[in-house]
Formats: sequence, C-alpha cells, structure tokens
Amino acid sequence: MQDSLTQPSFLLAAILSLILGEGVLCFLIIRLFHKSKLIAKRQNTLFQGNGAKSLENVILKQSDDMALMDKEIQELFEISNRIHRLAQKSIHKVGVVRFNPFKEVGSNQSFAIALLDSRNSGTIISSLHTREGSRVYAKPIEHGDSKLFPLTEEERQAIALAAKQQPAHP
Repeated sequence: MQDSLTQPSFLLAAILSLILGEGVLCFLIIRLFHKSKLIAKRQNTLFQGNGAKSLENVILKQSDDMALMDKEIQELFEISNRIHRLAQKSIHKVGVVRFNPFKEVGSNQSFAIALLDSRNSGTIISSLHTREGSRVYAKPIEHGDSKLFPLTEEERQAIALAAKQQPAHP
C-alpha cells in the first residue's frame, strides 16, 4: 500500500501549490522593486542631489521666516487696533442746517454745523447772521446732547442729521 504522501496526485498538487506560491512571491518582489524605484525617484526630486542636510537648512530657514512673519503680522494687528481706536475718536459725521432767525427779513445765511464722532460726541458750531454782523457759537456735544448749554431747534436738527449718518467702511 502506498503512502498517501507519495501518491502522484498529491505530489502534483504540492508542486502546483509551490509554483503558484513562487509566482505570487515573484509578483510581490517585482511590485516592491517598482515601488522602491518610485520612492528613489521621489527622494531624488526632493533632495535634488543636495542631500538631507540642505533640506534641513531649507526647513529651518522657512521656520525662521514664519516666526518673523508672525511677529510682523502681530505688529500690523496692533497698528490696526490703534488706527481703529483713533478713527472712533475722529469726526466723521457732519450735519448742516441753514436757517433764517428772522422769519420776515433776510435769507438763510445763518447755520448750525454738527461735527460728531462714532459716539455722537463732538461739537456744534452755530452762526447767527444779522444786519449788524455775525456771531459764532460753539457748544460741546456728548452722546448727541449738550450737557452745559441749551440747544436751539436748528442745532438739534443738525445733530440729528449728523447722528443718522453711518460711518464709512473701507
């Protein structure tokens, strides 16, 4: 009686399995060789013949440049904040009302000009024109009103005109 390991069909199956296994291994070796060539090509492109030392220098220089740019951006941000605070205090709302204080005589040569900042604070300048001359008055304005001096109707109109204006946005 023959041993089952020595039967021709078993030997044939074992040989075919080994051949198939070797074929798979050859395929994997060829694939790994191809990937190795691609990696080597990418590495040559990356280093461009200069080696890892120059790549390290490039990365360090980029890091230094980034730190410098971060510092400059922070300085620009601080400058922008200072300009913004200054702009809030500047006059950028103006209201003008011309009027005639003497209804029957003369024309609209008198005026009130409101000059306000973003909080509707600033000053109002009024000029009353009469036959004898002109008189000019200035009153401080805080949040749309004068705390120290009474306002005329025309001055209130000028303040209301100025207060309605929206600040210009760039």
